[in-house]
Amino acid sequence: MKDLLKSGQGRFWILVAIVSISGFSQGMLLPLIAVIFEQDGVSSALNGLSATGLYIGTLVIAPFMEPQLRRFGYKPLLLVGGGMVIVSLLLFPLWKSVFFWFFLRILIGVGDQALHFSTQTWITSFSPQHRLGRNIAIYGMSFSIGFGSGPLFVPLIEVFEALPFIISGLLCLAAWSLVFFLDNDFPEVSVGAMAKKGTLGRFKAALVLAWVAFLPPLGYGFLEASIHAIYPVYALRQSIEVGMVSIMLAAFSVGAIATQLPLGALSDRIGRRNVLLFGLLGGTLAFGAASFFEAQAWLTVAFFAAAGMCVGSMFSLGISFMADLLPKELLPTGNLLCGIAFSIGSLSGPFLGGLFIEHAGGLSFLLLISVMLLLLFLLILTRGGRQSEQAALQK
Repeated sequence: MKDLLKSGQGRFWILVAIVSISGFSQGMLLPLIAVIFEQDGVSSALNGLSATGLYIGTLVIAPFMEPQLRRFGYKPLLLVGGGMVIVSLLLFPLWKSVFFWFFLRILIGVGDQALHFSTQTWITSFSPQHRLGRNIAIYGMSFSIGFGSGPLFVPLIEVFEALPFIISGLLCLAAWSLVFFLDNDFPEVSVGAMAKKGTLGRFKAALVLAWVAFLPPLGYGFLEASIHAIYPVYALRQSIEVGMVSIMLAAFSVGAIATQLPLGALSDRIGRRNVLLFGLLGGTLAFGAASFFEAQAWLTVAFFAAAGMCVGSMFSLGISFMADLLPKELLPTGNLLCGIAFSIGSLSGPFLGGLFIEHAGGLSFLLLISVMLLLLFLLILTRGGRQSEQAALQK
């Protein structure tokens, strides 16, 4: 059993399990705290601002991650990051305060950044080129499964408010313990001119070579955070029940799970850019249509599922696209920039979403999501060009 866990395949599935449980904790935490604060009378703007704590943590710690990964390797970062998430989750029930919970969300953001940066870089480094899209799709699918199941645990607050936090913390502990079965490994060392660039030089080189690949994680961060942290607030104000909101959020994740692997495999054949453009356009249409049928809850559930099928793979496709475009020694930098882009989008999503609810009058919140996806589609279509995609396919 021990030899199986230490094999390449065993290592891959342990990393997938860790990402799944991390996704569960994030997927539960965003709507859970949003609902608790809404029921306590916290304003939607402050509610959205509080949700940014998770992404402030990921963004603030991001510049320090790459040197630590190169120095200590993957395993220590996974252990430290997972430990921070577990402790923070179990501290939530001790004191219900907007500021204390904001601080805990920052700590979880730091831990999640360590977890995701380590797992993403590790998987992209050992995956063969012809299976890269498939492996990253499984990675993204595992996160989506966890993230999608998280909101289903929100109604447990009606049993005992601390119960969802305790369950999430214990599940994270179980997944974290698997890391001890892994042997440590290190990213590929930079050589030649790349070794002389330093951290800032590697950042600049990665941005020049693969900037288009960082747009999908940016958009997905905005989408994911605003839907899970702000849409529950909007839905409750539209007299939609908490249980139905959980089903809508789960439907989005189920849609993403259903197409994650097929789209990843398809991108190995026809290119990431083509698949991304198709998905962004489909997501724009699905959310736009849903904004006109919000009074019909189950029809909205169907539109959420369709939107998830289209755009639920944006983050994993962005990682695969980045790995196509960058040399091996720049993969840690590229994965870090994917995380930073995701964090920037996640920071802006809840805050702008909260402001939108406060000041947009009768406009549907889903229109904001639709417009964002449309802008991203147009930017990749008109500015992304085809040269980067051709270079990726020839790599």
